[in-house]
Amino acid sequence: CPSDIISTVEFNHTGELLATGDKGGRVVIFQREPESKTEPFSQGEYNVYSTFQSHEPEFDYLKSLEIEEKINKIRWLPQQNAAHFLLSTNDKTIKLWKVSERDKRPEGYNLKDEEGRIKDISTVTSLQVPVLKPMDLMVEVSPRRVFANAHTYHVNSISVNSDYETYMSADDLRINLWHLDITDRSFNIVDIKPANMEDLTEVITAAEFHPHHCNLFVYSSSKGTLRLCDMREAALCDKHSKLFEEPEDPSARSFFSEIISSVSDVKFSHSGRYLLTRDYLTAKVWDLNMESKPLETYQVHDYLRSKLCSLYENDCIFDKFECAWNGSDSVIMTGAYNNFFRMFDRNTKRDVTLEASRESSKPRAVLKPRRVCAAGGKRRKDDISVDSLDFTKKILHTAWHPTENIIAIAATNNLYIFQDKLNSEMH
Repeated sequence: CPSDIISTVEFNHTGELLATGDKGGRVVIFQREPESKTEPFSQGEYNVYSTFQSHEPEFDYLKSLEIEEKINKIRWLPQQNAAHFLLSTNDKTIKLWKVSERDKRPEGYNLKDEEGRIKDISTVTSLQVPVLKPMDLMVEVSPRRVFANAHTYHVNSISVNSDYETYMSADDLRINLWHLDITDRSFNIVDIKPANMEDLTEVITAAEFHPHHCNLFVYSSSKGTLRLCDMREAALCDKHSKLFEEPEDPSARSFFSEIISSVSDVKFSHSGRYLLTRDYLTAKVWDLNMESKPLETYQVHDYLRSKLCSLYENDCIFDKFECAWNGSDSVIMTGAYNNFFRMFDRNTKRDVTLEASRESSKPRAVLKPRRVCAAGGKRRKDDISVDSLDFTKKILHTAWHPTENIIAIAATNNLYIFQDKLNSEMH
């Protein structure tokens, strides 16, 4: 498995920076170039700003387990001074990194020479004031905190709270609450581990804080449910405030029902009013005020229903696709196979399938909508048949700029950044 396969993508709160994490434990930060004066219409492109090794492979001697260095998630902290901070996590250990710039260096020390060697005090006859001289810009990345030893199972989510002081980390069975300044203890806020592991029926798949209310968070499960929890009600949030669940249609039940209903991602809308979830075949929008069923259901690749057997055999049915909102909560995006990704406009109900490929990545190339036709169906010119889809090419990780129509798509080890120059929506 190549180490440069991208495993997470995340814009910071202004959208000026974009971070990716990969299987080799590296984090690459891209920075948006400022608009040039000569070409006022050319928006700044994203160029590599800094690359650093975030996690190394480890070995758990007690359990004889190798712990991969792969970065599962990156979350930016809102910027509060000139430096940027981000959290990155592998299966076990969360780290807080500081990213800062240096473009000046002090010169003229009294007790050191220019090379940094300590001077002989007896030769210092006069005092001088050190001065800051300009130097080439250096981006320094330094580890500030390491939050370790709090997860028995694999960490699948981290989420920074809107109080900017705390964050949570979720694994298969537990969710922990941390203070950003305290590394040696965390507070367990959800524990669904049964007394007897043989009674285990579901696991936690993703968790996120509400964007505005620091007491609310949501977590999703492998059973297709969402639980909204309120930390004001109880210290241990095992009793949820709301349970969002769609009743199953008994006539549609099959061997694969439970697997494909597992929620692989959950995201609050920017407004905080809605939840977006992704399961294997659909994306759903839920209203926080309606638990009985989703407000909207979007078929991502319904043509795969007839292929579930082979997708189970090649393990693709366990792929975990992420989903994203645009800045105004009007369009949602999620990935599919064959390097396709899908967008659904919630207002017009229009949807589009686009492809992240080398051909479409030339500057100012326009993305052509793609269509997949079911096996044996009528094919139009440019249509692609279900049988010729490449299931090794999958778009699992996507991110949308917080305010503009710029999207980042991770296709295996390539990062594609597309932006909409003309329309207000991406169609």
